[in-house]
Amino acid sequence: MVRRNGDIAFSPRGLTAEPGSYVSLGAGRRKPLLLCLSHLRWDFVWQRPQHLLSRAARDFNVVVFEEPMWRAGVSPHLEVTRRDGGIRIAVPILPEGMYGFDATTEQRRMLERFLAAEPAPSRIFWYYTPMAMSFSGHLPADAVIYDNMDELSAFCGASPEMLANEEDLFARADLVFTGGMSLYEAKRHRHPSVHPFPSSIDAAHFARARTERRDPADQAAIPGPRLGFFGVIDERMDIELVGAVADARPDWQFVMIGPVVKIDPASLPQRPNIHWLGGKRYEELPSYLSGWDIGFMPFALNDATRFISPTKTPEFLAAGVPVVSTPITDVIRPYGQRNLVEIAADAGEVVAAAERLMARPRAPWLQRVDRHLATGSWDATWAAMRRLIGDAMGEPDDLAVASGAAASTIAAGPAE
Repeated sequence: MVRRNGDIAFSPRGLTAEPGSYVSLGAGRRKPLLLCLSHLRWDFVWQRPQHLLSRAARDFNVVVFEEPMWRAGVSPHLEVTRRDGGIRIAVPILPEGMYGFDATTEQRRMLERFLAAEPAPSRIFWYYTPMAMSFSGHLPADAVIYDNMDELSAFCGASPEMLANEEDLFARADLVFTGGMSLYEAKRHRHPSVHPFPSSIDAAHFARARTERRDPADQAAIPGPRLGFFGVIDERMDIELVGAVADARPDWQFVMIGPVVKIDPASLPQRPNIHWLGGKRYEELPSYLSGWDIGFMPFALNDATRFISPTKTPEFLAAGVPVVSTPITDVIRPYGQRNLVEIAADAGEVVAAAERLMARPRAPWLQRVDRHLATGSWDATWAAMRRLIGDAMGEPDDLAVASGAAASTIAAGPAE
């Protein structure tokens, strides 16, 4: 059922702006506005942006402005829906066939009208994609933050304009955060205030896998030993390696969880002992991990993985699952160097590493894992970011510290 109130259509899921209109939920709210400009869908997988922005919502009125969606027979309009914690997701809806300059012009118009209806004492722009500079770079903000999560220019299908837009974003940003140490090393000379914030951990959420023993229905019938992967399945996965390891040990079962994007699903290796289970919700992951003997991270070694800092590394460890990974720089440093993760470059090395891990007592390893994980959490990461943001905005130190500390009460977010 839809109720109408002026230009706003209230739906069971949230709010939809009618063509040519805008939605405002900001009246009466005096929190600063944090506008996140993102290439990632909030409802796709639960990862770095969701962890950070869910905590940011304690201090800020958070709006995530996503990339457009195209539909047949519509007029351009902005759809705004609400998620847990009061976060709003704004999605430009464009008619099929509207691309390039026209699409950019419409996004600019929608964003301008949206912000005009959002009174706030101050405004932060938080970028995940430099491509958003094309329609937002002219708008005023009290602080501009670039959370450089990945090297997007190296991803499959990246726009040729990505690097030029990133230069513009570096020129405008007050703060640059990086998703890992290797990305920090590559970017630290391009801006006077670059800060590394590698993948953090919601340890309590994944630690459930150490004590819960509830095999999900689609995993219960799979025998052991099980080697598992969860995450987005795309050009960053070495699918040939997956097939080769499965062929080398047909008595092992490979449980592969995650949505398949940017690659043809038909290209995935099909074997009796490889099980492609599709995407799962974030809250379900500990149940799957509780039944795995080994966490398998078969990343390809290519441009798209050169700077990645996989969040799943500490998540596997928090779950108590030993890990074998291909030699990704931000996995080698620090996890491989501290003997927390086995590094393997080919199928033979993967098999040998997994055999060692299955035979090894876990208790001493888990003690070292827990000591390492105690040094980093999403709460601590957000608190450190919040202090830097406060400094950039000229806030009193006690306000930034207090609001950063408040994030420690945030529970794990919704689903992957």
